[in-house]
Amino acid sequence: MPEPLRVLARDGEHETEIQRSRFRCRLTRVTDADAAAEVVAAVRREHWSASHHCTALRIGPAAEIQRSSDDGEPAGTAGVPMLEVLTRRELTDVVAVVTRWFGGTKLGAGGLVRAYGSAVSEALDVIGTHRRARHTELLLAVPHADAGRLENAVRANGIRVTGVEYGGDVAIAVQVPDATAFHTWLAERTGGAVEAIETGTTDVEIADR
Repeated sequence: MPEPLRVLARDGEHETEIQRSRFRCRLTRVTDADAAAEVVAAVRREHWSASHHCTALRIGPAAEIQRSSDDGEPAGTAGVPMLEVLTRRELTDVVAVVTRWFGGTKLGAGGLVRAYGSAVSEALDVIGTHRRARHTELLLAVPHADAGRLENAVRANGIRVTGVEYGGDVAIAVQVPDATAFHTWLAERTGGAVEAIETGTTDVEIADR
C-alpha cells in the first residue's frame, strides 16, 4: 500500500517580514498545472506592484509533477527552497506563490533561501494539512438482530462508516485503508457469518494532529 501524501487543509495566505521585505505566501489546492497557472496569474494581477512572485508546485497521486520558479531572484534562492518545503512536508496537489515586496535591504543568497523557505513553512503551519490515503469501499449485509452490535464494533475500531440502509438486511457501507486486515477482523468478529463486498476505492483525507 503506498504511503499517504498530504494536502492542504484549506487554501490560505500568511505574511512575514524580514529586514523590511514583505513575503506573502499563498497556498492553494490544485489538481492540474493549468489550475496552478491560473492561481499564479491571479496573484500577479492582485499584487502587480510587488518585486517578485516566486512559485513551487507538486501535483498528482504521487506528486509526479514538480516545478518551481525564481521569478527574477538569483537562481536557486526562491523556487527551489519553496519546493523543498513542499517535498519535505510530503504535500501534493498544491501550488505555493510567495510574493515579495523589496524593503531596501539585500538579503544575500543564503538569506533569500531561508526567507522563501520559511514563508512557505510558516504558511503551512498556519493553514494545516490533511493526510490523503487510498481506502477500499465495502458493503456489509447484516441481519437486523446483529446490525446494531456490529455497527458499534466497527465504529469502536476506528473504521469509517459512510452509510447505513435498512431493508431485508441492514447494509453498512464502510471505508478501510487495509481491506485484507478488515476482512480478517470481520471474519473473527462474526464467525464468518457476514461477508464484506468490495465496491470500489476512494481517497480519504484525515486531519493531521
